Amino acid sequence: MGLELVSVIVREYDEAIEFFVDVLGCVVEDDSPSLDGDGQPKRWVVVRPPGAGCGILLAQARGDEQVALIGRQFAGRVGLFLRVDNFFASYKHMTERGVEFLTAPRAESYGQVAVFKDLYGNKWDLLGAA
Repeated sequence: MGLELVSVIVREYDEAIEFFVDVLGCVVEDDSPSLDGDGQPKRWVVVRPPGAGCGILLAQARGDEQVALIGRQFAGRVGLFLRVDNFFASYKHMTERGVEFLTAPRAESYGQVAVFKDLYGNKWDLLGAA
């Protein structure tokens, strides 16, 4: 058993793809036309960090309720955790691309960590080796 995908509600597919690929270093695994539960057209967009088991489904918001949750999916808490091989290189790369870090890098028992916001305001932990 394993976790295959997590969903992140996004405002627009292409801007989300750009962030997840160019800034976070994910690869586009799938970007194909699909239908939602009501038979309306949508895109099925999955990005995945290289070598990761779990991917991220980029789900474009539909309707007022979903739009209101963009950037607030985790009620202000860190809800996603991105582990990288080279913490400080990733931190530098992301900072140079305008990512807002809410904490400076620090060492914890589980490794290096810094909290950042994605392009919509969801909080993530950037994690590296101890």
